Amino acid sequence: MNQDCVFCRISEGKNPARLVYESEDIIAFHDINPQAPVHLLIIPRRHFTNLLNVNEQDSTILAKMLFVATEIAKQTKIAETGFRIVINTNRNAGQSVDHLHIHVLGGRIMEWPPG
Repeated sequence: MNQDCVFCRISEGKNPARLVYESEDIIAFHDINPQAPVHLLIIPRRHFTNLLNVNEQDSTILAKMLFVATEIAKQTKIAETGFRIVINTNRNAGQSVDHLHIHVLGGRIMEWPPG
């Protein structure tokens, strides 16, 4: 864990978050600055700065995160109408917290290109 990382502190229960899912290695919670009616974040409990820091032996965490994303989409009733999965990597892509995370967005029509 990285004590300077807000997502690490959330995963340890040291910072508040509105959790929607929790397991031994993944948690999901509501984004504090939602960009859609449903905007959730899925993070691994283990600290990875971004996708570039996930090696092949750790790559199963990505599959688990995507599975959780689809389950959450079903639970929040956005699966049928559609949802977007976003993983930003580094600043130019829009990553603002240096901890790997997946955005799950839905509940409205999404534009393309995304910006």
